[in-house]
Amino acid sequence: MASRSSSRDDFARPVRRIVVGVILVLLGATFLFWRVDGPRAERVRAEIVDRVVPPMDWALVPVTKLVGMAEGFQSYARIWEQNQQLRRELRQMQAWKEAALQLEQQNAKLLDLNKVRLDPDLTYITGVVLADAGSPFRRSVLLNIGARDGIRDGWAATDGLGLVGRISGVGQTSSRVILLTDSNSRMPVTIQPSGQHAVLSGDNSRVPPLDFLEDSDQVRPGDRVISSGDGGMLPAGLLVGQVVLDSGGALRVRLAADYERLEFLRVLRSAPAGEIGTAGGLVAPSVQPQTVPLPAEAADG
Repeated sequence: MASRSSSRDDFARPVRRIVVGVILVLLGATFLFWRVDGPRAERVRAEIVDRVVPPMDWALVPVTKLVGMAEGFQSYARIWEQNQQLRRELRQMQAWKEAALQLEQQNAKLLDLNKVRLDPDLTYITGVVLADAGSPFRRSVLLNIGARDGIRDGWAATDGLGLVGRISGVGQTSSRVILLTDSNSRMPVTIQPSGQHAVLSGDNSRVPPLDFLEDSDQVRPGDRVISSGDGGMLPAGLLVGQVVLDSGGALRVRLAADYERLEFLRVLRSAPAGEIGTAGGLVAPSVQPQTVPLPAEAADG
């Protein structure tokens, strides 16, 4: 047995040496051939690469997949960080919006306390908004002031920030305000600074449209909308809102009044136009000429 194992070792050692030597020679020849600079050698190398490299694509698939997964994870991490940053900024903006609304309400209350009026000829009375028990209008509110307080139909109602609507229905102790957003509401307005006239038509939405606009090319989003006073129903110069452009390209008005927090409303007392009782009421009364007696006439008398 020992002789057989020794004979096998004696036979295997020369074979391993030969194989190793052949491999080293081939590697050396390959290295030298790969370093040879010549057009014929370059063509041979290109053919070898064309035949060997394409079949090795299957070995690169796991590496490519792993690289793609790593890049996707990094992209997801970046998107997550951006999402968190946007959430933080949104919370900050919501806090700023709430602070701005509170400041606007405080400003309106201060203006109310200081008796600030748009027109010195206008006076107002403040009422509390009551729970609405139903009405023929889809957008209206009730006030705890009525005929006993001198309220009349058609008077304007504001919340300190902007025009809310007009009185439509007066009882002894209560009155109803039809809002500008109601589908039955129509109000003439003026758009500044272009001075264009239009009609604000309620459509039961928070952003009513502008109808019968003279020249829409002169109106831009952000323009100020005020009451025009046409018809004598509402005073002129009351702030209504700002012009906005909806997704369909139509011009609408973002109302300045805060319809979600209607607690107190100011009803503006507008003096009605004088009634004409006679056919010549539009003509000023004639002034009787004053006669002065002459000195001669006075002496004769």
